Amino acid sequence: MCDLPAETAAEEIAGYWEQFLAETAARGRLATFLVDYLMGRGSSVDDSATMFGIRYVARSESGLVRTSNEDTAYAGPRLLAVADGVRGGAGDLASATAIEALKPLEALAMPAEDLLGALADAVDDADTEIGTIAAASLDGEAVTTLTALLWSGSHLALVHIGDTRAYRLRDGELSQITHDHTFVQSLIDEGRLTPDEAVSHPQRSLLVRALTGTGGTHPDLSLHQAAAGDRYLLCSDGLSAVVSAASLQKVLTEEDGPQQALDELIAQAYAAGAPDNIACVVADVVPLDAADAVRNVPSR
Repeated sequence: MCDLPAETAAEEIAGYWEQFLAETAARGRLATFLVDYLMGRGSSVDDSATMFGIRYVARSESGLVRTSNEDTAYAGPRLLAVADGVRGGAGDLASATAIEALKPLEALAMPAEDLLGALADAVDDADTEIGTIAAASLDGEAVTTLTALLWSGSHLALVHIGDTRAYRLRDGELSQITHDHTFVQSLIDEGRLTPDEAVSHPQRSLLVRALTGTGGTHPDLSLHQAAAGDRYLLCSDGLSAVVSAASLQKVLTEEDGPQQALDELIAQAYAAGAPDNIACVVADVVPLDAADAVRNVPSR
């Protein structure tokens, strides 16, 4: 720090502090949930026996100006995930490895209170594997973001690190349920930058948290209650950076099924020039007695 120019040093310190506050807040939410659950005081989790299934599709496409695709998308009966590998090094292997580490969780029956711990352990395993990949790469690096949802009955657990995103459409209202771990987002949080200014900021893609294989990974973890009729979107910034939130909401509201919604979202990314690769997952929540209509469209 002492050797850096004052402005650069200030930015580094601000990024560190944003990361520290985000990690503390995430741990606080998890601790509060666990204390309430163990003390029987209730929590944000509804203990009803309602069960849900999902209709889902996943797709990863190269952008119009990229020569390689480091984005990975996956959708299964209980797991939705996207990962965006950083270019250079072994980003494509890192993103694929992050999602592969989560897939075994689909086969494990577990109560809602165990979901977050299982996800945290799987991400730690992924980070260890990514470290091995980095050590074998030419530049010694392998970096990826990760956003994933894991279902158990009517409950879903979210794990998130980086700038891939998860959105929920409920009763026509679209909510972003993840918080970007980027330098620009930290400036917005501090009131030093507006969202409109962030769109054209030269460091808008600079990550302050990601899976790097170096240990000390601290993803955001949260538990949510699913509702029939919810529609979820997970995507890389190849979609969210070029298609506005208003357009996302319009597509997710108007298109009948997940496949139609996903196809239209990617078409809009291409219409906007698709300067980056695109990973996208769309899933609809349905009562379990309708889940026999669930079909698996493999990620590509």
